[in-house]
Amino acid sequence: MITPRAAGHAARLPQGELPAYVHDLAALDAHARGIRAALPERVELYYAAKANPAPGVLTALAPHVTGYEVSSGGELAHVRAAVPGAPLAFGGPGKTEEELRLALSLGTERLHVESVGELRLLAALAGERPGGAPVDVLLRVNLPAGDGELSGAALAMGGRPGPFGLDPRDAEACPALLRGGPLRLRGVHAHLASGLGAPAQLAVAGRVVRWARAFARRHGLPLDEVNVGGGMAVDYARPGARFDWAAYGAGLAALAAAHPGLTLRVEPGRSLTAHSGWYVTEVLDLKHSHGEAFAVLRGGTHHLRTPAAKGHDQPFTVLPVEEWARPWPRPEALAEPVTLTGQLCTPKDTLARRVPVERLRAGDRVAFAMAGAYAWNISHHDFLMHPNPTFHFLS
Repeated sequence: MITPRAAGHAARLPQGELPAYVHDLAALDAHARGIRAALPERVELYYAAKANPAPGVLTALAPHVTGYEVSSGGELAHVRAAVPGAPLAFGGPGKTEEELRLALSLGTERLHVESVGELRLLAALAGERPGGAPVDVLLRVNLPAGDGELSGAALAMGGRPGPFGLDPRDAEACPALLRGGPLRLRGVHAHLASGLGAPAQLAVAGRVVRWARAFARRHGLPLDEVNVGGGMAVDYARPGARFDWAAYGAGLAALAAAHPGLTLRVEPGRSLTAHSGWYVTEVLDLKHSHGEAFAVLRGGTHHLRTPAAKGHDQPFTVLPVEEWARPWPRPEALAEPVTLTGQLCTPKDTLARRVPVERLRAGDRVAFAMAGAYAWNISHHDFLMHPNPTFHFLS
């Protein structure tokens, strides 16, 4: 569950550097290399930076990804600075005028347009730059889902009413607005759900490509690109499981072969980086309450909000610490379920509930796995003003 390099580093960390995020960049490199190898050459691999925008992670992925997907002006500037020259795709449903101006000034390679209003605004801003190169856009379309297609999704981003993307009827009005203007339509983007396995992802990708082809034919447009989104499944209840990239790559290869000249693009986030990061902390206290064992940890969900946000038990490994300098008996739990909580004054500060352990003691360290995505960057850092964790990138 934890790589030897990460476990060794976690064990050696001075107590004053806990809690800590430990990222094994060698493991990340191997994982990303395998994903790239599983995908056909005509499929572009973009990393969704929202999953983990740490510069060390971004640069470790650079040899393996085609570019990066960003969803705010802040992410746009941050990623451009961290990996200069890498292609960027700017998405998100609430782009401000200031963010669009920034995207234009930085030469953002693709903009995912989410509404007719956004398309009009972007065209007006791009038109203020006479003689400039055309601005390449994809229309993000909220396509209806097929029967049961998204039933296994952890998070639905489309296929139903929502703020993301264009209603298909509104998309039909966009080509007329693009003709003769400063924007160049390159294709279609559709990210409908997160948490889908390879068969479901392939079914969605096929339907998105078919819709995009029919849309282009209706309007007499060339179709260069289709971005079928990300959302490859990550199962926190089975930390050893992995998305079937080999099957997915084979399916995308068949889809690409059926549509010569079309570039396919995917933009995973969590499935790229989750497995190469750990949140490491220590047990401050171990106590029993009404017959149940509770381990109170340094830190908590203000550092690692993922289990509270998704309602799961974050998988963990106990890293025993044999030294005990206190003059009183060491509190412990033996061969029983333990609930692991943090330091916050709320019962929601729980990272794992009633998980059986062989032995857990005050002073032991705990390494929470699958903390390489949607972890520190989505957490409510300032609640109760505890110190921030430290960050370690093992290259």
